[in-house]
Amino acid sequence: MQTARTNQYVRSTSLPVRGAYGFTLVEIMIVVAIIGLLAAIAIPNFQKARELSQRTACISNLHKMDGAKQNWALETKKVGTDTPAKTDLFGADKYIRDEPFCPASGSYTINQVDTKPTCSITDHTI
Repeated sequence: MQTARTNQYVRSTSLPVRGAYGFTLVEIMIVVAIIGLLAAIAIPNFQKARELSQRTACISNLHKMDGAKQNWALETKKVGTDTPAKTDLFGADKYIRDEPFCPASGSYTINQVDTKPTCSITDHTI
């Protein structure tokens, strides 16, 4: 007759068991250091990408405003020294439905017909 063998581990009482169920402080410190390094690399890149997208959106808004201003001048037979009001360009039945805004919290100046519109943030220019 054969007996069934079972795989049982017998622990010796003379050998100490060392932290078998958790992470050591050194392991946790290494993980925290790696996460910190990744954050140090990623955060500046994220900020640069955000600034670039805000600048691109602002310049796009300036181009739209310039086109609306040129259309207004052609349709109303205005000369280059005339300046349209915001109500001439923006509205439900106007050239641009909603007044555009700078995503970086700058402010727009429409200017005369022969001058490009500007933003108060210096590198947001056409």
